[in-house]
Amino acid sequence: MRAHRVTLVLATNNRGKIHELRTLLADLPIDVEGVADWLEEPPRVVEDGVTFADNALKKARAVAHATGMLSLADDSGLELDALGGRPGVRSARFAGEHPTDEENNAALLAALEALGDPRATDASGFSARFRCALALVDPSVQGSEGRVFEGVCEGTIARTPRGHAGFGYDPLFVVAGSNRTMAELSPEEKNRISHRARALAALRPVLEQLVREP
Repeated sequence: MRAHRVTLVLATNNRGKIHELRTLLADLPIDVEGVADWLEEPPRVVEDGVTFADNALKKARAVAHATGMLSLADDSGLELDALGGRPGVRSARFAGEHPTDEENNAALLAALEALGDPRATDASGFSARFRCALALVDPSVQGSEGRVFEGVCEGTIARTPRGHAGFGYDPLFVVAGSNRTMAELSPEEKNRISHRARALAALRPVLEQLVREP
C-alpha cells in the first residue's frame, strides 16, 4: 500500500522543538507544522498537570479540537533527584513566568548551591534526567482520548553551562556515559539519544501506520 502525506500539527510555538521533530520525522511523508501556522490565536492551555503526560494530553486535545487536525504535543523537562524531582513539570517556568533559558539555568544552579551539598562544587555532579511525553490526538477517531509515548535520557548536571547548541537546560546536562553536555553534541548526535528522540521512537510505529492507511 502506498504511503500518503499526513499533516501533523504540533501544539507548541517553541521553534527548537519544532525543528527537532521535523528533523526526526524527515524520512516520513509527514508535514510537521506549528500551531501558529494554523491558528492566529492558539488555544491557551493551563499546564497544571501533575505529570508531563497530563500536560501533553491537555495541549494535544486542545489543538486537535481547535484545528480538527492530527495533533502532537510535547511536554518535557528536567528532573533532579537532589531536588525531589524538580524542576519537573515546571522546567520551563523554574525561574518564574516567561523566563529565558539562561534565567532558568541560573535558577537551577542556585537551587543546587543552596543545598550545601558537596556535589554542587565537585566533579561528580547531581544525577538528573530529561523526560519527554509526546501525546498524539487524532480527532478523526471518534471517542479517542489520545495516546502518550515517553522517553528518558539520564545524565548529571554540570557546574557551569557548556556548549552553544540546543536549548533549555542542554548546556547544563551532561549525558550519561559522556563528558559532554547536550549543548555540546551535534544535532545528529542529540537526535539519536535525546529524551525526545526516544519518545518519538516509541511513537513512530503509530505514525508509520497512519501514513499507510487508505
